[in-house]
Amino acid sequence: MQILLAGSVVLPLVGALAALLPAPPGLKGKNPDQAVLRHGVTVTGVVLAATIALAVGFDHGHPARMQATTDLSWIPALGIRIHLGVDGISLPLLVLTALLTFLCALYSYFNMPTGPSPKAFVALILVLESGTLATFAVLDLMLFFLAFEMVLIPMYFLIARWGGARRQAAAWKFILYTLLGSVVMLLGLLLIGLKSGTFDMVALATDNGPKAQLSHTVQVIAVLAVGIGLAVKSPMWPLHSWLPDAHTAAPTAGSVLLAGVLLKMGTYGFVRIALPITPDGMHTFAPYLAALAAVGIVYGSLACLALVRTGAKGDLKRLIAYSSVGHMGFVLLGIASMTPTGVNGALFANVAHGLITGLLFFLVGGLKDRLGSTDLDTLAGTTGAALYGRAPRFGGLLAFGAVASLGLPGLAGFWGEMLAMFGAFHPAAGLSRPAFLTFMALAGLGTLLTAAYLLLVVRRICMGGTLKAPVSPTEAGGPATAPALPDLARYEYAAWSPLAVLTVLAGLWPAALLGLTNPAVQQLLGGGK
Repeated sequence: MQILLAGSVVLPLVGALAALLPAPPGLKGKNPDQAVLRHGVTVTGVVLAATIALAVGFDHGHPARMQATTDLSWIPALGIRIHLGVDGISLPLLVLTALLTFLCALYSYFNMPTGPSPKAFVALILVLESGTLATFAVLDLMLFFLAFEMVLIPMYFLIARWGGARRQAAAWKFILYTLLGSVVMLLGLLLIGLKSGTFDMVALATDNGPKAQLSHTVQVIAVLAVGIGLAVKSPMWPLHSWLPDAHTAAPTAGSVLLAGVLLKMGTYGFVRIALPITPDGMHTFAPYLAALAAVGIVYGSLACLALVRTGAKGDLKRLIAYSSVGHMGFVLLGIASMTPTGVNGALFANVAHGLITGLLFFLVGGLKDRLGSTDLDTLAGTTGAALYGRAPRFGGLLAFGAVASLGLPGLAGFWGEMLAMFGAFHPAAGLSRPAFLTFMALAGLGTLLTAAYLLLVVRRICMGGTLKAPVSPTEAGGPATAPALPDLARYEYAAWSPLAVLTVLAGLWPAALLGLTNPAVQQLLGGGK
């Protein structure tokens, strides 16, 4: 188990270095580009197999206990250790990261984005995977920061080199926002470590451990500093403005990983660091976090409604990016409730959002490949997509992703949002219940607005408009018909079907995920008891 966890983190780095080397003569295939793309599929596939084996070997009877741990001294003078471990909170995120990265590598093998050498593309994807897996596996505050920062450079280059229009501006905005947030977060992590005498996250999470050295004032300052860095990555309104630009410019694989994995790093930090290590500071800021989360839910939905209206020239990728602001608002609202129900809902919504939004960004990428645009007015115009008639399987899968995203009962998106609102209905002791009831009501309004814009997307893109294509005089007596679009290809089935299947399974069997997270959440909120 130790080897599986450590190998999952290290193997992508080794694979990234190998991707930059010349391919052995017997493995080149038709050309070197094909060889390196196949290498990416192989390495990410092995990592996915390792995380699945880790999940199978995980002691499901004790999900609150750290398992597969590695604890080695690294920098003794600073008390920094190479400490890895996995529990019921981090295990689902590890598997989700490995799955989405493998599916991105598989999709890119058949549909490589236009840009520089595939060698660099594959190497950046693997470095990104390693940093993300490390973020969810490390148990030392300084290692967490290093892993948290490790993903920024590969994502910057993925956007800047393989992105679409305005990719340079979007990449710079992404890196500047996240770096500035991270600088503040580092100060908060150092404050915790220096005042408590340790950077060990497991020791700090216990009430009778080093956390006792943290005064109320220190906790408040630490939560404010750490929370800013985590909120930028989450992304929390009003620190979200980098996200729509980054998503709109990023290549398909970059958008999938950004929405499905990177956004989870911020909310995971709140659960792993802020809640158990600085509970007094978190209690002070919880109402403000909940208020910003509720505003973000409504704001994201209203922004999407503005983009989807006729004549707005809205971009479908940008719309899904704004929808992520709203969906991640539910995650932050659940965390701010500081209750087991709300935090479990936040963790469930994290995984559900990764599955559903990852699928939606894959579909938008496929739509752009077919029609050359993601502009909603173009897609829904008189000669637009009309997917039900021109590519019915593609249209059906897009409609499925939309209804899953709006939180239809029976699908994964429903449970996280419902539990987050239940947490706000009965917040932790000492938090203002009238205020949280107001936040819950705003979140409920957000669900209605979400249903409105997603159903409009389905109506405009899947059903389309009345076709009025030019016809010759000899054809004037007959109806004009739009040419058929390529329906789902085999590689698209392979890359997208797992996300749809898991969305259904998580919706019908939520206990499989909640059974993992609940004991670990109870222990974290109980001070290690």
